[in-house]
Amino acid sequence: MRYSIEHKHETRERILDAAARLFRREGYGGSGIGPLTKEAGVTNGAFYGHFKSKSEAFRAVVLSGMEQLREAIATLKAEHGARWRRPFVAFYLGPRRTCELGESCALPSLSPEVMRADDETRAAYEKALLAIIEEVSSGLSDVPGSGRCDRSDRDDRAIALLALLSGGVTVARAVRDPALSERIANAVVRYATALTEGATRD
Repeated sequence: MRYSIEHKHETRERILDAAARLFRREGYGGSGIGPLTKEAGVTNGAFYGHFKSKSEAFRAVVLSGMEQLREAIATLKAEHGARWRRPFVAFYLGPRRTCELGESCALPSLSPEVMRADDETRAAYEKALLAIIEEVSSGLSDVPGSGRCDRSDRDDRAIALLALLSGGVTVARAVRDPALSERIANAVVRYATALTEGATRD
């Protein structure tokens, strides 16, 4: 029986969705092909019909997750204009911090796994990260009172912002005390907001 292109696409997306949830919840090492195909509701043969290996599926999950983050930032910029930064920070430390781990943002949940991945995955991750940095940077204002347009400064603040948000979510998720988790989130929101407005200038 021959499957249509649409059916093959749907199967691939189902595998990717399942792999994304599993890699976020269990990590790369804890996610075998068996549990992955069971989560997706497909056979091993169907998996290998779309991906040569688990590492290739992981790379696809990482790239998809990173692109979702970039697109979310672009959408916020389009919807809120120059005021996009506060909603982004609030959303990241709110719903993206408290959602199920399997649905969490790729940046904090998958980056630790990428550190142990193959060179091809790390190179692809780096390219995707640079695209996110560019998306954030282009939405930042120049430092007030500097009297100049400094792309390098905006890029640095974009990098610092992403690291602060990602690290903040990681630490806030790791603690058991809900009050402490909330305190961590509030502290990160405060300083991330200041960072986007250039208030941390030396």
